[in-house]
Amino acid sequence: MNAYERALELKNETVENRRFFHYNAECGVHMPKAVEYVTRKLTEYGLEPKPLGEGVTATLGKGQPVLLLRADMDALPMPEESGLPFACPTGTEDHACGHDCHAAMLLTAARILKERESELRGTVKFMFQPGEETFEGSRNMIENGILSDPVPEAALAFHTGPGKLPVGLVMYNDASTMMFSTDIFKITIKGRGGHGAYPHTAVDPINIGVHVHLGLQELIARESDPQKSTLLTVGRFASGEAANIIPDTAELEGTIRTNDKEARDKLLRRIVELTEGIAKAYGGEAKVEIPRGVPPLVCDGGLVREMIGYIKELPIPGLSFYPGIASSASEDFALVAERIPTAFIYLASGFSDERGDAPAHNPKVMFNEDVLPVGAAGLVHCAIRYLGR
Repeated sequence: MNAYERALELKNETVENRRFFHYNAECGVHMPKAVEYVTRKLTEYGLEPKPLGEGVTATLGKGQPVLLLRADMDALPMPEESGLPFACPTGTEDHACGHDCHAAMLLTAARILKERESELRGTVKFMFQPGEETFEGSRNMIENGILSDPVPEAALAFHTGPGKLPVGLVMYNDASTMMFSTDIFKITIKGRGGHGAYPHTAVDPINIGVHVHLGLQELIARESDPQKSTLLTVGRFASGEAANIIPDTAELEGTIRTNDKEARDKLLRRIVELTEGIAKAYGGEAKVEIPRGVPPLVCDGGLVREMIGYIKELPIPGLSFYPGIASSASEDFALVAERIPTAFIYLASGFSDERGDAPAHNPKVMFNEDVLPVGAAGLVHCAIRYLGR
């Protein structure tokens, strides 16, 4: 029996697991319900899971090579409007990016691989991570040793893609940047408050903020290499309490995204220089905070082609392939890809009817559960073939 046939046999269980994560959605890096559930299911399947940072890991097989299989588990901080009977009831969490599907597929893959452990010519290492949406999860597990003891030589992860794309479509990039970097910045401008009738006695932080906002746009228009993709968005600008009062402070928050490491480094440096310079020119001060974000996701071309070749061996109905996919969204699996060769592959999980109208991160988005055995089988087959090559 091939991996896809076995995954089809286990589809109802995979769906049950997916719906548990969906109904019990959790956000951020601390996910006690998901961690407990994954630990319990892996134990039932005969593995010996253990906590690692805020996530869960386990291994199967022994010796080299070691392949890391990763799934994220976290939801988004938003209400759900899917109308599904297993929708998250809190009104504040929603699996609108498909991470519930990823976790469920990897659980089933772990079960099947345990059943076929004697076929493994090396070690499979599992990475169930929290906090992808906050870009904390991969870093948390890396800092706690997911890439050591045993050291994986390569990593594979799948991501579902909703909308109108049919199940069976496999999307990948083996030649260039697949997903952009992302960094979130916060700018705090300090002026001097005063009466709106006497602006000459104050230092207006709103005025400074306006000029900072305009200056930031010029970093893209006049300083960024047009051959590279760079995005800068200010999504929050807050200041003041009343129409006739010049406030003391103003705040701006936003994101920068690039598909190039050098472009990212330059933007990070120039945001600080420009903001501090403008604030000083208008008599104020500025503090720029940019917590560590994630780099561009660049997969290993040879590993991607190898994994795609293994997926093509599976008898999956409607199987088709789309190379060269690229997105200005970001993915914290890029932190793993910085360190070891990785393959990050999208699996379409859409519908041809109105259920496919909403995109990811939309409160009405739906994911086709027919993708679950496709993903589980792909992980199993790729792992066995990679270790046995």
